[in-house]
Amino acid sequence: MIRKATTQDLDQLTNLFDQYAVFYKKPSNYEKHYTYLKERLENNEATIFVACDETNENKLIGFTLIYVTFSSLALNKILILNDLFVDSSARKKGIGEKLILQTVELAKELGAHDIRLRTAKNNTAAQGLYHKMGFIREDFLYSYDLAVG
Repeated sequence: MIRKATTQDLDQLTNLFDQYAVFYKKPSNYEKHYTYLKERLENNEATIFVACDETNENKLIGFTLIYVTFSSLALNKILILNDLFVDSSARKKGIGEKLILQTVELAKELGAHDIRLRTAKNNTAAQGLYHKMGFIREDFLYSYDLAVG
């Protein structure tokens, strides 16, 4: 089952988010991750969907964190699918696909133009899922980041 996260999910969600951060070579930091996720939920700054275990709906096994922004060229809303993670024990069961489909439904509800995401070049498993789901890798534009803090 996929549903929107609430503040009651924060402990389990933070554990998953911490695993996600470590996967991307970031330090484990439960307290900072908890605070970050709590602020996003309480301030309605993001939509977080969680995947629940089929045999235990109280156990979270995956999540996606989505931000709404705008595209000047599309003159419309776009969704940034910023984070998607499924616990290693639950992979290869279609959970990532279900989380993406829920994100697509959200985009339709909001009248968004498209959904954008980034993933590591070596994350071929995720890339395979994204291609399967209809995402097209952008070859026309480059992505740049500037660290300021």
